Amino acid sequence: MTTTDLHSLLGGLDDFVEEQMKHWKGVGAAVAVVHKNEVVWQKGYGYRDLEAKHGVTPNTLFAIGSSTKAFTAATAAILVDQNQLNWDTPIVQYMPDFKMFDPVTTERLTIRDILCHRSGLPRHEMAWYNSPRSREELVHCLRYLEPNEDFRNKWQYQNIMYMTAGYLVGQIKGTSWESVLEDSLLRPLGMNSSVLSVDLMQLQPEYALPYMEKDEQHIRIPYRNVDTIGPAGSINSNLIDMITWLKFQLNQGQHDGRALISTEEMQTMHSPHMPCDSSFRSEEVPISTYGLGWIIESYRGHRMIHHGGGIDGFTSQVAFLPDEQIGVVVLCNSNGSVVPYTVSYHIIDRLLELEPTDWSDRLTKLIDGEGTQPEDESEATEGTASVGSEHQETTDFEKKEVQPFDRPASEYIGVYTHLGYGDFLIESTAEGELRATFNNLDMSMQYIGNETFDVELVQQGQEQKLPFTFTLDDQNHTHSLKIPLLMEPNTNEVIFTKTKTKANVTDDIDAQIES
Repeated sequence: MTTTDLHSLLGGLDDFVEEQMKHWKGVGAAVAVVHKNEVVWQKGYGYRDLEAKHGVTPNTLFAIGSSTKAFTAATAAILVDQNQLNWDTPIVQYMPDFKMFDPVTTERLTIRDILCHRSGLPRHEMAWYNSPRSREELVHCLRYLEPNEDFRNKWQYQNIMYMTAGYLVGQIKGTSWESVLEDSLLRPLGMNSSVLSVDLMQLQPEYALPYMEKDEQHIRIPYRNVDTIGPAGSINSNLIDMITWLKFQLNQGQHDGRALISTEEMQTMHSPHMPCDSSFRSEEVPISTYGLGWIIESYRGHRMIHHGGGIDGFTSQVAFLPDEQIGVVVLCNSNGSVVPYTVSYHIIDRLLELEPTDWSDRLTKLIDGEGTQPEDESEATEGTASVGSEHQETTDFEKKEVQPFDRPASEYIGVYTHLGYGDFLIESTAEGELRATFNNLDMSMQYIGNETFDVELVQQGQEQKLPFTFTLDDQNHTHSLKIPLLMEPNTNEVIFTKTKTKANVTDDIDAQIES
């Protein structure tokens, strides 16, 4: 089938995208379709800047979130081709100081294990989210993060481990992941518009602003800098560059007649390594697996390789059918939007000449609680939360009324530390209430009894409430703070031990003021 034939199958696509944007309250979107080496569709919809009414074009830069992970796997594949890295050599042999919580994992963990999410670690998102710590410091802190599954036992989506994979790539080359990516992939591919930080994105001629929907209104939200966790999700790109990336995948690592990655290692990344969860498990998608940086599924009987992404104010989906030589990319500047999924799947249905599945209706029912909700596939991780946030469960503590403290507020004030997560600062406000600060995120605290506070946390554009419970020592003084930061099965509350009292905290603040 020719590119012209495929284009004719997409008649009415403009109306469909506009309808999806309206239904899901999207702000802007960019959609591209490729067939072999030809562009079938390339168009912007809505606004990159809603207030100024600046429209989206193929040049508009968007944060692509976890769609970055395929690029990180590709940098590792380049090192494998260069015989500088082996998929199955333990990481500790490349970085002797590397250490995980579990000694067996320390001895055996490989970059293949990391790239297919089978390290045994739950997400531990708050260990890195908005953290001031460096990439090197976060890698060092892995030894303090508890697993909840046996090594290689289960697929568990992981961002901090992907950061570790990128860190390893940089260490082996004696530079950084960013340098390897730019020198080995972005520049050779001519992806010259793509940048690796939202700070750099805002210096470019054309970029999208991040938005979220709240109370039926589009709210512009701050950019989230994820440079430290970069290999897991920091790339910002546009349709022009992502079209090149799709062609590179369809051509099995070839670009302009040159092999940047061998066919063998491209197949390694595109092959199933672990069964994985999916938000779209259904008759159309009976099985989901994870390769290296890619999800590999059977979609209506056709092999589909894809990965979505999400970070504050942005979502993306990059998908291709290698046997049909078709690729689709959808970029959005709306927080947690499902538009990249409903649009890309609709396009694939049309190009396969199948009756389109109404994914929008299915997801609407799923979000409204009319269906069974599987675990979020990703990525989405970092925030795509395409079928709802993983922290939106209703728990008993949410139903309790605010109560007066059972002890003086000063008893709770102090610094509470976890070696893997860092410091929680509890301090009083001018109104006599308590406030928590962690990774420069401020959280209000409301007492609900039994040494427990109802704490509101805004993470990746999603509001969630968590119970903070203080434990007491033999002298009836606050000793530690327990927080259920991990939502996966078989996980414990994260315990932060008190390391500074109110007096210590006051001294520190006074010292900062004087300096």
